[in-house]
Amino acid sequence: MSGTRRTDEGHGRLGSKLSGLAVALGCVLFLGGFAWGAVVYQPYTVPTDSMSPTIVGGDRVLAERIDGSDIQRGDVVVFKQASWGNLPMVKRVVAVGGDTVACCTQGKLTVNGKKIEEPYLPKGTDAESSTIPSIEVPENRLFLLGDERSGSLDSTAHLTEAGNGTVPRSAVNARVDAVAWPMNGMLARPTGFETLGGISEPGPLRLVLTAVVAGAVLVLGGAAYGPIAKRAGRRRDRTGAKERALAG
Repeated sequence: MSGTRRTDEGHGRLGSKLSGLAVALGCVLFLGGFAWGAVVYQPYTVPTDSMSPTIVGGDRVLAERIDGSDIQRGDVVVFKQASWGNLPMVKRVVAVGGDTVACCTQGKLTVNGKKIEEPYLPKGTDAESSTIPSIEVPENRLFLLGDERSGSLDSTAHLTEAGNGTVPRSAVNARVDAVAWPMNGMLARPTGFETLGGISEPGPLRLVLTAVVAGAVLVLGGAAYGPIAKRAGRRRDRTGAKERALAG
């Protein structure tokens, strides 16, 4: 009987150590995930429907802090441009420096003479409600459009300005990875631009969320071990007492 008790006590000490280790590791993952996300990502509230249906007015998005030089075609970016009001705006990059952009050919946007498939546009609508003349995008600048083309104040509203409605890459603050509220998740990859070259890979948001969730599970599981172990121990003690009484 004493050997059994010692074994139970040994298991209890081991369980307590593992429980404490799980809580400690969980705290590291949980807090580390939040810290990582705070460093890499910045939340924005989108005020208008110019990016509908991808992002609608009032949506809360998570945008990865990124240098403008890393932006590629198809990216949804947050930027500020003095001639556009000098306020944070969210638009999609459809052409970069050296590209020639125009619209429309059979209802589709063309970049470097290639028609671009844009499944993120509202269903049944053309790529643009008005004509975009053939424009060569200057080096280190971006041509930007909203996904809701009929009501978006984008590059098409600034064609008469210097740069033909383009903005410098340096104006970009971040690239949108996901809609956090409502929880629509990660933005779909703009595969229609792949024929023109590479497109951006998503940021580390999935890894950040995995770390946070795994940390929470470890903390809760480790914290729950103590009460569960005590309850199990009391049950074993009662069972042992009954067996001793019957044996006596």
